[in-house]
Amino acid sequence: MAYIIAEPCIGTLDKSCVAVCPVDCIYEIEGADQLFIHPDECIDCGACVDPCPVDAIYHEDELPDNWKNFIEKNRNAFPDLRNPREDTKIVSNPPYEK
Repeated sequence: MAYIIAEPCIGTLDKSCVAVCPVDCIYEIEGADQLFIHPDECIDCGACVDPCPVDAIYHEDELPDNWKNFIEKNRNAFPDLRNPREDTKIVSNPPYEK
């Protein structure tokens, strides 16, 4: 299981979560309206949850029912889960800059 970024991130794209992720598994993808957590790279540490200013990040098991569709949306952001950097147009996954 992994953490999921849900509806509150749409249009916000705040990168506070990126700054604290120890494995750099949070991505901004070209043309997307939100950030995404790569499910195979996420180590389930939860470091990204509290820094999110819009409370958009939940563990997959704790995602509110009305946002369950974000599990599939998140997985679909990475067509080849073995190597997203080749199959997805990553806009950024840099160290967070204020």
